[in-house]
Amino acid sequence: MTALTPYASDDPAQRASDADRDRVAAVLGEALATGRLTSVEHADRLDAAYRAVTIGDLAPLVEDLPDTSHPQPVPSAERHQVSAVFSKIIRRGRWIAGRHTELRSVFGALIVNLSDAVLPGREVTLELNSFCGKLIVTVPADARVVDEGRALFSKRSVTGGTGDSGGPLIRVTGDARFGKIVVYRGTPR
Repeated sequence: MTALTPYASDDPAQRASDADRDRVAAVLGEALATGRLTSVEHADRLDAAYRAVTIGDLAPLVEDLPDTSHPQPVPSAERHQVSAVFSKIIRRGRWIAGRHTELRSVFGALIVNLSDAVLPGREVTLELNSFCGKLIVTVPADARVVDEGRALFSKRSVTGGTGDSGGPLIRVTGDARFGKIVVYRGTPR
């Protein structure tokens, strides 16, 4: 079994830190890369890891995996890119977003729903870039959204919220140029 924290005698009731969750995510990424977990098992366990409250919640997620001294995170867990160039792409359902996810639309339409996606951490950055295109993004209903993007001759509508229920922080960056960017919290109207 993989050590979850640097402390040898961790109490299972001890609250897990973000670093503990990240270590478990790295072990799960290594298990996916080496074929020990299927992509569905990986997504389920990764989702559970980031919802874990205590060390005891994290332990069962990696107890059947070998000890890895220096696990390497799966690159897709860090960065992810989806582009629609002269096309229309719809991404929804259960999929793994990156800590930094770039969504790009050039003379096309990109519709992304993050409601069922596995978000790899408490904070995710969405870089939304639209040039003469349309980008529509739905974020989880409990998310807190911070808009740090820009627009030039475009429509940019980002619906945030306080996200008081402990949901993820989604930081929205990027540019809309002669296009449209719309970010909804929950279900689109």
